[in-house]
Amino acid sequence: MLDSIEYIENHLDNELLLDEIAAVACMSRFHFQRMFRMLTGYAVSEYIRNRRITVAAQELVHSKSKVIDVAMKYGYESPESFTKAFRRIHGISPSDAKKHSQSLKAYPKISFQIQLKGDVEMDYKIVEKDAFTVVGKSIRTTTIGGENNRKIAAFWNESNRNGLSKQLAKNCGPLGLLGICIDFDKQQENLTYLIAAEKNSDQIPVDWETRQIPAATWAIFPVHGAMPNAMPKVWERIFSEWFPATGYEHSGGPEMEVYVSDADPYSKDYYSEIWVPVKK
Repeated sequence: MLDSIEYIENHLDNELLLDEIAAVACMSRFHFQRMFRMLTGYAVSEYIRNRRITVAAQELVHSKSKVIDVAMKYGYESPESFTKAFRRIHGISPSDAKKHSQSLKAYPKISFQIQLKGDVEMDYKIVEKDAFTVVGKSIRTTTIGGENNRKIAAFWNESNRNGLSKQLAKNCGPLGLLGICIDFDKQQENLTYLIAAEKNSDQIPVDWETRQIPAATWAIFPVHGAMPNAMPKVWERIFSEWFPATGYEHSGGPEMEVYVSDADPYSKDYYSEIWVPVKK
């Protein structure tokens, strides 16, 4: 990961291809993007944009370079797109930053550190499961700025109020209610979140959608504790501790939150699971 950050830094003024960045870290493109976001809170493309704008601002202030030259150097197709991105980060235009002494923001280069800590062990099991079909409803969201966390929580609240969760629960298969992350885009910024259950009947409401979950090898992690706080803590440990320790890698398929219990989800004893598709 440190090598990948160094590679990004050395190529901020050139084209940066995600496949090449991931290769430096000895990972697949998909796994690198998921690992990077979980460890840093940023999408790779978002981090690169912030670093380019930071370096560009420094170059404008401390050199005689023209705005258009700096824009082109850091990958912007026009001064207008550069100005828009610059203003979003710094709150002023590139010209104002160059002419006057203004307060600017800086996004520093990320550094990873290994922490040795006596944390509790992580329980998990590896399960092979054939392809299966789910039914439910979905929303499209983005991971930028944590929007997905807010929209998914609101989606669950709405589904509990309007009866979707209860309808699905009546038709649940052995897995129970499911929260499925699927259809990740190439930059890992957008995804579809599906509240669903395994399909066990041909009689489903017309406004429900049907999706196929492919056969996969799943790493299954138990989650103990009240929603919604317990789930993100385990997700973080999966990427920051479990993946680096085991030699497994994300296989690129859908991810599932499995709510197997019909108990109170806000109880401190509530049990759920995270299912992640993996490969050695």
